[in-house]
Amino acid sequence: MKSRLIVSKLFMLTLFIVVQGMLHGQEESQEPPINMRFVASNIYMFEGRGGNIGISVGPDGVFLIDDQIAPVTDTLLANIRRVSQLPVKFVLNTHWHGDHTGGNERMGSMGAVIVAHENVRKRMSAPQFIEFFQNRTDPAPREALPVITFTRDMIFHLNGDEIYVRHFDNAHTDGDAVVYFQRANVLHTGDIFFSGRYPFIDLSSGGSIQGIIDAINSIFGMINQYTKIIPGHGPLSTPDELSTYRSMLVTVSTRVKKLIEEGKTREEVLAARPSREFDLDWGNGTIKPDDFVGFIYDDLTRK
Repeated sequence: MKSRLIVSKLFMLTLFIVVQGMLHGQEESQEPPINMRFVASNIYMFEGRGGNIGISVGPDGVFLIDDQIAPVTDTLLANIRRVSQLPVKFVLNTHWHGDHTGGNERMGSMGAVIVAHENVRKRMSAPQFIEFFQNRTDPAPREALPVITFTRDMIFHLNGDEIYVRHFDNAHTDGDAVVYFQRANVLHTGDIFFSGRYPFIDLSSGGSIQGIIDAINSIFGMINQYTKIIPGHGPLSTPDELSTYRSMLVTVSTRVKKLIEEGKTREEVLAARPSREFDLDWGNGTIKPDDFVGFIYDDLTRK
């Protein structure tokens, strides 16, 4: 088990370093593809290399939720021009990670107003270290930083919709925000929701398992059974799928907590396989079962 865990960590570290390298200007021989799909009303979803992008188009301009990584920006803009000739007016970052903010510098240089929770700007303005990946990130350039920050909630009145932005404490990170288009009935969760895969909980950036569960509980007070959900990663989803995700999180975290209370070590908790019946469905992404259980153990045992 230990050797498999080491191989898994090395793979993910390599993947993360490659992504970070692209964020700092390294070129790829071939531009990665982005798939655009219609969601509802005037809302689209872009899937590509990094977190899912949400986009609203209309007479007031283009409103983006996240912008993936720098190498996809030209392709992203080309896809936007298929549905709107107006410029990108706002970019709302759901959190600070580079696979959601890598296009900020270009977007900011083109005149887009970048908006995020105040902790996003704080983290992007200073060196960061993500312990799980053993990766250090340099401060972002000035053009990439949010120029408008908020502490809790805010509302955009754009393109015939009321766009509610809500911050949740210590969920995936300490700067998470979800975005709800009231008229279109579409929600973008950022990385609070990884659809069909175990989530990365960034403990180094203030994330926590209970914070994610609390956030999802609150989200259900914002939406209804017909809401379409754009997750941070994974396919377009439904409230039922979000509910299934929440149940998995609660079940595994409850089991890990019980094992901790019984005095089990980290190795013993991993060996007990508290996520075993979920692994086939949820363990096929970047985060493997032992990683996910390890996040929860480390979170619940830290001081």
